Amino acid sequence: MSEPMLAGKTSIITGAGSGIGRAICLTFARAGAKVACLDINLAAAEKTAAVCATEALALRCDVSSEAETRAAAATTLSRFGAVHILVNAAATDDRNGTILDISADEWSRVFAVNVTGAFLMSRAVLPTMIAAGGGSIIHIASQLGRVAAPARAAYCTSKGAIIQLAKAMAVDHADQNIRVNALSPGAIETRRLLLRYGDMATARRVAGPKHLLNRLGEPKEIAQAALFLASDAASFMTGADMLVDGGYTTI
Repeated sequence: MSEPMLAGKTSIITGAGSGIGRAICLTFARAGAKVACLDINLAAAEKTAAVCATEALALRCDVSSEAETRAAAATTLSRFGAVHILVNAAATDDRNGTILDISADEWSRVFAVNVTGAFLMSRAVLPTMIAAGGGSIIHIASQLGRVAAPARAAYCTSKGAIIQLAKAMAVDHADQNIRVNALSPGAIETRRLLLRYGDMATARRVAGPKHLLNRLGEPKEIAQAALFLASDAASFMTGADMLVDGGYTTI
């Protein structure tokens, strides 16, 4: 029997309390990784950690806080002894609006979590990852980091920035055996879609046909892509933006 894909690895996943982040935690655990489940909602992180198939740790972490990201990284290192994988999946809720509709504070909050959060978490983890001999960092971006959508100015811009952050980090840390990639989902059946459409049936009816596959994606499908990027199967892949969008950006 072959060894699990992430056997002997330790991973940190932000936004672990629900949706894509939670699915990644469960998938990584089934693949043999120890998992630190980080979320601003500790109770949600604890629920995820409780159903992981391997050793898991739940931590409250506001990724927009440098002190909290550093503390989470230190606690994970103390518990597991190394960090080999980081997935920046945390994203804040944002309301629809053009730049005339949303306030400067709303704009800043989107960037504080979606972009600065990935920056701060990566800064907190990189020294440990380098000391371990290398690793994989995955920024969860979006198909809307490549194409625009009406009234999503802050979100689209933040996700485009995440894609560029992955490329810049890949350049800077290749010599340290750190691979950095972005992963861009299409519309996925998570709580966030309810903010746009009110209920999942409406989301499926309206947003599903925007994808060539004529449906929404599922969190587990994004988690499988993250597993590939985290594993040695993607050992020659860095600086890329992996689209898993059901064909949304094809036409």
